[in-house]
Amino acid sequence: MGWLSKIFKGPANRVSRGHYNGNTHGGYSTQHTKSYGTHDSEDEDIDHAIALSLSEEEQRKGKAIEPEPEPEPDIDRQLDEDELLARALQESMNDEPPRRRNIPIDDVQSESAPANSLPAYILPSSGLRVCAGCKTPIGHGRFLSCMDSVWHPQCFRCYACDRPISEYEFAVHEDHPYHRSCYKEIFHPKCDVCKNFIPTNINGLIEYRAHPFWMQKYCPSHENDGTPRCCSCERMEPKDSQYITLDDGRKLCLECLNTAIMDTNECQPLYIDIQEFYEGLNMKVEQQIPLLLVERQALNEAMEAEKIGHHLPETRGLCLSEEQIVRTILRRPIIGPGNKIIDMITGPYRLVRRCEVTAILILYGLPRLLTGSILAHEMMHAYLRLKGYRTLSPEVEEGICQVLAHLWLESEITSGSSSSIATTSAASSSSSTSSTTKKGAKTDFEKKLGQFFKHQIETDSSAAYGDGFRAGIRAVERYGLRSTLDHIKLTGSFPY
Repeated sequence: MGWLSKIFKGPANRVSRGHYNGNTHGGYSTQHTKSYGTHDSEDEDIDHAIALSLSEEEQRKGKAIEPEPEPEPDIDRQLDEDELLARALQESMNDEPPRRRNIPIDDVQSESAPANSLPAYILPSSGLRVCAGCKTPIGHGRFLSCMDSVWHPQCFRCYACDRPISEYEFAVHEDHPYHRSCYKEIFHPKCDVCKNFIPTNINGLIEYRAHPFWMQKYCPSHENDGTPRCCSCERMEPKDSQYITLDDGRKLCLECLNTAIMDTNECQPLYIDIQEFYEGLNMKVEQQIPLLLVERQALNEAMEAEKIGHHLPETRGLCLSEEQIVRTILRRPIIGPGNKIIDMITGPYRLVRRCEVTAILILYGLPRLLTGSILAHEMMHAYLRLKGYRTLSPEVEEGICQVLAHLWLESEITSGSSSSIATTSAASSSSSTSSTTKKGAKTDFEKKLGQFFKHQIETDSSAAYGDGFRAGIRAVERYGLRSTLDHIKLTGSFPY
């Protein structure tokens, strides 16, 4: 199963500052990545022009216009130049600011779009700029120019903490400004394993891995640092949770442990559920086949004795045909110090050949839904042998067995209970207290876990289990299960 890799980059923004007191104007305007301003020599000319322009305007408003004496030639020429300069400055202030660009920064996620251009609020009567925050004129004093608008310094506030932004750089998300620290806390992805911010790579971009089903995000380093995965759901162990360690080294998360089946007795009610599921499909298995829960070592030894060559790299179930002695788990182990399984009690079980199938073995310590899907798969192997099906190719035999496992999972998820058919009194008498709780309504996690096991079957990349399942399920959906099985019995292949 492949893992997903994500890389992000984000925008950085910069704030500009200015000062306006009615007589002088100076400053620079910065839009995201570029700064625009004037040099010292130009500032003096502009300041002088603005001062003269505003002074003339105040005189016109304050008193009637009177004839002025004829100015000296040099003074008249200087006033003409100042008036032209002030007019050019006023026009430049009304021009649209230059377009912004984004640059990547090392700790801001790029899933926020850069802010759209906000309108500059202009007071029509006087032409004065209005604060985009409080909607009042800027008036006298300092101001900020950013996000295509002007602001009082106290009005340009972080959308998260509502405190003024005084830093030179800030972040924007959906046209709202943020402190870089606030933005990082809210939007920068955190590792679901170590709980830290996912670091950037050598290019300054955020890169992480994600489970293709659970979408658990984690730092790429955890793939090689020995962080354990649950043997059932495949999620990595978070630092704030401790997985259970089984005696064969497998790790089991606490959610999967909640419905895990740990010994042979505990598995018998589930076995009866599977038998009734087959009977409901008119595929009743008449023979009484022993079902045993075993450790990994016993499973591997039995597989070698059977000389089975087409099972998965990690075998979790077997349908046996040979006589042999198998060690089975007699009593549910307990969890000891360090969240490790202790007090595992096993005993020998001699398999006697009374029919074509001597026993079904299932690996212990797996959740009920996973144990059931494995058992439904192995029951189909037993059905094929007991009903006289010819020797089939791995693709056909494993494929149709996966179809039955998939059908059982689907019935469990849709029914909302452990079985749509009530179990017999014999099943109830052999059920332990812990297994009784497994027969009630499923939790949201258990339903999600069932979907995950279905997803594993559907996306398996192997030829026998994956391609075989997809060919088998297409045949069943098109022709029905009974017709598909009849065709397999006659031809040894799926109908097309």
